[in-house]
Amino acid sequence: MHYRVLTRLVPIIAFSVLALGTARAENIAVGNYGSSANGMPFGVALAKGFFKEEGANVTGIISSQGGGTSVRNAMSGVAYGEANPGAVAVAIQQGADLKIVSDNVLTIAEFAWLVKKDSPIKTIADLKGKKIGYTNPRSTSQALAILLLKKAGYKPEDAELTKTGGFGPMVAALELGQIDVAAVTEPLWSQNKDKYRVLITGAEALPPLDNVVGITTGEAAKTRGDFIRAVIRARRKAVQFMIDHPDEAGDIVAKDFNITPEVARSAIRNLTKSMTDGIPYWGSGQIHLDGMKRIIDVQKSVGAIEGDIDVSKMIDTSFLPDDIKTPK
Repeated sequence: MHYRVLTRLVPIIAFSVLALGTARAENIAVGNYGSSANGMPFGVALAKGFFKEEGANVTGIISSQGGGTSVRNAMSGVAYGEANPGAVAVAIQQGADLKIVSDNVLTIAEFAWLVKKDSPIKTIADLKGKKIGYTNPRSTSQALAILLLKKAGYKPEDAELTKTGGFGPMVAALELGQIDVAAVTEPLWSQNKDKYRVLITGAEALPPLDNVVGITTGEAAKTRGDFIRAVIRARRKAVQFMIDHPDEAGDIVAKDFNITPEVARSAIRNLTKSMTDGIPYWGSGQIHLDGMKRIIDVQKSVGAIEGDIDVSKMIDTSFLPDDIKTPK
């Protein structure tokens, strides 16, 4: 597993912490933090002090690249993490004792499919026979490419799906003419919006597909309930802050994501305004079962998940605030 750790440690004296009874400092695990927009609310919550306001002394964010094994390893020693529902399902199938405790990213609005500005591809009806990029086999981007073709009335074999190994390399492949269509996610989308033309966005192309959930371990669920609840409340507060103050939020996350404030602002404005069939990109934590079931089916279609998955058995809503405990 590949880790990138971003911490802001407040200098403290050990005996003072003990004397004052301050909560222990700890990390949370957020898949793809620093590269994909899903985890941006946690960066805002950390910088604005929302975690501490809610009673969770979070001082750092551990980022992993996802996948079942990666999720299981990332959750070792932390009480709260964020990951794709499919990856969580795989980890549970592999024996991980995990529960979904919040629903964090409700759509794939961070996705867009780009073409060169002079490309003859004007709509998805023009995809037949074209080279469409995806990151890796059994990835979400591969599954979404198949769904995009289906929406256009085609079968997967009607186009050439091309593995690029990542979103960054995919943009390079588009520039070099190795592919005709590149899938990108925010903030890479905002970085390249002036150079390429958007063929279609995730919000336009597909129904709400639940993309990221909050998770905890069985042990933490028994012993760290107050911490988990505080993290969920702090993230919810951060999402509202991003809606109300998108530019300030962009300035906050720009450094962690190694992008300019302008790009970060653009990404946050885009995603806080996005609605897919009335569903926002960043959720409050409330469970959206239909979207969760859809993403499981999508990942089954490319072999990322095998066997039957009962999503409801993976969920524990007891850590959510009372007003959002009931699933939608």
